[in-house]
Amino acid sequence: MRRSALGLAVLSLGLGLVLAIGGCGGSDDDAPPADVATTPDRPPIRIGTKNFTEQKILGELYRQALEAKGYEVQLESNIGSSEIVHRVLRRGVLDMYPEYIGVLLSEVAEETDRPPSDAAAYNAAQAFERRNGFTLLGQSPLDDRNALAVTPQFARRHGLATIADLRKLKRTVKIAAQAEFATRFEGADGLDEVYRLRKIDVVKAEGSERYAKLDGGDVDVASVFTTEGQLAGDDYVVLKDPELLFASGRVAPVASNKLLEEQGPGLRTAIDAVSRALTTSAMREMNGDVDIRKRQPAAVAGEFLRAQGLL
Repeated sequence: MRRSALGLAVLSLGLGLVLAIGGCGGSDDDAPPADVATTPDRPPIRIGTKNFTEQKILGELYRQALEAKGYEVQLESNIGSSEIVHRVLRRGVLDMYPEYIGVLLSEVAEETDRPPSDAAAYNAAQAFERRNGFTLLGQSPLDDRNALAVTPQFARRHGLATIADLRKLKRTVKIAAQAEFATRFEGADGLDEVYRLRKIDVVKAEGSERYAKLDGGDVDVASVFTTEGQLAGDDYVVLKDPELLFASGRVAPVASNKLLEEQGPGLRTAIDAVSRALTTSAMREMNGDVDIRKRQPAAVAGEFLRAQGLL
């Protein structure tokens, strides 16, 4: 049933995007000026993102930077998990999307061996994508890993410093997480296999709701991303991961080889310039602007790009 549901989701999304793209044509009066990069031989670039704050910001960063260089871009934000977005990419409905190397290996390539370094993880992910007709563009300094967080009071009360310490609870561990956490290796499956946490109850929660459930005592632990703005202070303790269950969190856009051939080398140059500027601290600040200070992803992305001289 799970595979069938995913297939229906991808087909439905693919049809919706194709119809949307087909309806974007304009008259000759709408044609871009001669110095714009997009030509009849270079169709619009279709970028997709996953369904959480950081991905929406990343989509805006790449969109705005490319449009500043004269490329025409169609951004489809908030599509879904890696598994869904990658399937849409493989169907040819999208041209590229930003991905996290560890998640790509664990949940798309279904590789459970833990790479010994970020470079090894990138090389393994690149090899996987090349076999499927795609290319990983340059990876960013930004490292946004999956992680588990608890409140400081809970950590002190139970003597928690690492993920393995959760076994001290001697009961079912309640974890606030996105729905896919329940079936992922970088989730409940890996916690069982790698850390021998046999009793886990995944409480579905999206976005800031994960932190609200943790603060309210509804759960013991929250599944978090290490660049989230909520982690900037001392309100939460991120448990150490000595067994490296959560692999490299470096970001690299996955692009179709067809896109790279159609658009030429300038596209890679423009995208890589954005990726090189992305640091963990900068991304945490941008996430905080959206999640905590309630700004719009497009405005936050534009401000960052201007500061970096990319707009």
